[in-house]
Amino acid sequence: MNTSKSEDLFIRAQESIPGGVNSPVRAFRGVGGAPRFIASGEGSRIVDADGNQYIDYVGSWGPLILGHRPPEVIEAIQEVLCSGTSFGAPTEREIDLAEEICAAVPGVEMVRLVNSGTEAVMSALRLARGFTGRDLTVKFEGCYHGHVDSLLVKAGSGLATLGISDSAGVPARFAETTVTVPYNNLPAVEQAFAAHPGRVACVIVEPVAGNMGCIPPAPGFLEGLRELCTRHGALLLFDEVMTGFRVAYGGAQSLYGIRPDLSAFGKVIGGGLPIAAYGGSAEVMSRVAPLGPVYQAGTLSGNPVAVAAGLATLRTLKAHPEIYSRLEATAAALTAQPPAGVTVNRVGSMFTFFLTERPVTDFSSAKTSDTERFKRLFHWMLAQGVYLAPSQFEAGFVSAAHTAADVTHTREAMAAFFEKETRG
Repeated sequence: MNTSKSEDLFIRAQESIPGGVNSPVRAFRGVGGAPRFIASGEGSRIVDADGNQYIDYVGSWGPLILGHRPPEVIEAIQEVLCSGTSFGAPTEREIDLAEEICAAVPGVEMVRLVNSGTEAVMSALRLARGFTGRDLTVKFEGCYHGHVDSLLVKAGSGLATLGISDSAGVPARFAETTVTVPYNNLPAVEQAFAAHPGRVACVIVEPVAGNMGCIPPAPGFLEGLRELCTRHGALLLFDEVMTGFRVAYGGAQSLYGIRPDLSAFGKVIGGGLPIAAYGGSAEVMSRVAPLGPVYQAGTLSGNPVAVAAGLATLRTLKAHPEIYSRLEATAAALTAQPPAGVTVNRVGSMFTFFLTERPVTDFSSAKTSDTERFKRLFHWMLAQGVYLAPSQFEAGFVSAAHTAADVTHTREAMAAFFEKETRG
């Protein structure tokens, strides 16, 4: 496979961009080699600068639930471009998107549109502190909630990939406002509340973890968090940036029947363009400026192009609920009967192949995966035209554009790798 153009572009990129990439995990540091520079995408496939084609299970890290360049989204973008790209003033489509989110998600009565998942989480945390008058946040090891200063403690995603437990540049006093406990461990959360009585503003959780690989909540875990937060007067914040409209149309809170106080959304609600949102009950959201004292603003918030793409995506999903059945069936076929020595976790169209024989239920068990073997698997699959996330600690995604032929090719390529490994 010729990758000379990607290699040359990577050399060039490192002269003007830190590490040659604009988000760390893209650099292939977790697997080695030069990243592929992507030229185009269509349906379930991407094409790199050298013309190599891959079945894509990254999907821009989750937003592309309909696949690359779905006609409905492209048409919506083209239509709004005829009117303008940004106004810094209200537009009708913003109301439409807000109404779609509120109608779909049980725990959301009002939303504020922002530009990224990080911004959504940062703003929701500030709102939780402002609403409760408390300072502390409880988060879970291996859960990544964007590059919010106070949450870059034992985080997943790129930090796990690069072996970084915390981030330089975060003042100790910021980190001290975060209490970190193991995922799926209710007794640890109870201990955190007991150790800091009356001080916890919120518990933030990925209801399905996706940034230490895909890890579903244990039975009773989310219900337990809801009960503990209610009992102690703290808010429950679901980070649904990844799961929102991905694991179900109403998000993980719809799938599991849990109503958080606040939610953060991103990825799918933008249909591939940069947009995010945070929302909750009218009582809590009424504390956001200009109604209340919790300030948050953004020049490009509610950008009309991004709103149009997100609105087209959500309306397509709503009009065709069979898409979720198809996603479920495709992902189930992809992950069925994994090779020996592989543990598969999956929720809907999110999945991870962990190279460990142990069940993976938290960050500690995820780290038992054989990352050296994963490197070999990643490059083998890449050579076979299959693009997986370049890290053991990231979720993969199936889109509505993936076909049975895609699944068959992927499974055969993976089976060939493990057969080769067994032979030595």
